[in-house]
Amino acid sequence: VQLQASGGGTVQAGGSLRLSCAASGRTFRNSGMAWFRQTPGEEREFVAVIITSAGTTRYADSVKGRFTISRDNAKNTVDLQMNSLKPEDTAVYYCAATSVRYNSGSPYYQSKEGYAYWGQGTQVTVSS
Repeated sequence: VQLQASGGGTVQAGGSLRLSCAASGRTFRNSGMAWFRQTPGEEREFVAVIITSAGTTRYADSVKGRFTISRDNAKNTVDLQMNSLKPEDTAVYYCAATSVRYNSGSPYYQSKEGYAYWGQGTQVTVSS
């Protein structure tokens, strides 16, 4: 299984970026695909997840209203549209996927321990 993330870059505060993650080797249409981010010296933190073919979503409070996660089950991809970016959004962003169908309310969807598959990370830098 491989997850290939792309779309990172440098943008000014208030700008937008769109990250994309393509999965190969298996499908995840009935489980969770997510984005996490990490800054040097910090733990990897949850950003957003999209669960099941119905597209249930959850977001970290820090990105709610600014970021939108979406998936294309036919293409086995998950995207993260990031608007109104802030300098504190600067981080390496990782896509993740799980083949486990947790209960819809499970905290595992927002925990890095809940994911067995990870992409290589893509740098997002927001300048002030």
